[in-house]
Amino acid sequence: MPRLMGVDVPNDKQIQYSLTYLYGIGLHTAREVCEKLGIEPTRNANDLAEDELSRITALLEREYTVEGPLRRQVTQNINRLREVRCYRGIRHRVSLPVRGQRTKTNARTRKGPRKTVAGKKGVKDLR
Repeated sequence: MPRLMGVDVPNDKQIQYSLTYLYGIGLHTAREVCEKLGIEPTRNANDLAEDELSRITALLEREYTVEGPLRRQVTQNINRLREVRCYRGIRHRVSLPVRGQRTKTNARTRKGPRKTVAGKKGVKDLR
């Protein structure tokens, strides 16, 4: 398994798909990297030589923000929103959807399992 920027990429896949295992690299960027370096995107990752792997790593470090630095940048952006207490920061803080989705139904991934409120269902009418 070739190792790029601390991540083991699968060697039985084409390099254009193997590069997408890096955080911050999608298919478009992976193909762009292959084109810049003159590497055939359909070659398997285990067919790459050491110098090609080092060229890929050097290009990614020089021109793209990926893996650790990108994760840190995203975390810092979210923390900044929380600190200034803007609407999106408050939504992050209370674990609710941030991008305008409905919360009356759905949003279970973000809100977690249902919390049942006692005494809501069996209230009798006192007439």
